[in-house]
Amino acid sequence: MTNYKARKSNLKVLLSKNGMDLESLGRSTNIPQAQLNDYLSKKVMNLNTAMTISKELNCRIEDLYIWSSEEKEA
Repeated sequence: MTNYKARKSNLKVLLSKNGMDLESLGRSTNIPQAQLNDYLSKKVMNLNTAMTISKELNCRIEDLYIWSSEEKEA
């Protein structure tokens, strides 16, 4: 079995690809900019927030982070 863990936010790259900044993402999603700043650095977003942001950035939820994986025996 493979376990995955979100290691690093990919939000900055996705914002750049979409020609957006945190302020415009905040306006379009109604997510406070302070909360979005947390997602840039360390905080892992909940599923509802991840879905909202991924739809706005036209990406998959998995694209919001750089992931690591670890094989575990079942």
